[in-house]
Amino acid sequence: MAEPHDDGTPRDEVDRIVLAWQHERPDLDVRPLTVLSRVSRLARHLDLARRGAFARHGLETWEFDVLAALRRAGAPYRLSPGALLTQTLVTSGTMTNRIDRLVQHGLVERQPSPDDRRGVLVQLTPAGLRRVDEAFADLLDVERGLIGDLPEADRERLASLLRDVLTLFDAS
Repeated sequence: MAEPHDDGTPRDEVDRIVLAWQHERPDLDVRPLTVLSRVSRLARHLDLARRGAFARHGLETWEFDVLAALRRAGAPYRLSPGALLTQTLVTSGTMTNRIDRLVQHGLVERQPSPDDRRGVLVQLTPAGLRRVDEAFADLLDVERGLIGDLPEADRERLASLLRDVLTLFDAS
């Protein structure tokens, strides 16, 4: 399970935690901790790094998420509020509030839908496009730094394994 160094010391904090639980609760199978505790710790590190990258561009994480969804849609960089809900996994009330705030900051604008007289589309403004492009480039630099020492083959293998795990969650 936990693989200590040859001298018996834990290799990382998760190994220390797992060894302690193995000692205290030998009746339990604590193997899930060896994977999911590392994913949880990695998520915290990644969240801090992402927040820093976005903050350098005057953005909160949620702002980047909405702007990035619009940017990925391709020119003219607009989506319906419903499509934004699907991509950002928030409620309609939350999305309305987020769009209102992004409009106030001049990063998006609401436009009438050409297909539905009652509908609206949310579109990036030129300022929003510049901001999301700059923040995304910075984010990629930060993320490259986080995995920089990991060999490419290991990155691909890790991405594949994580995809398999996430598929289980996304399917439910």
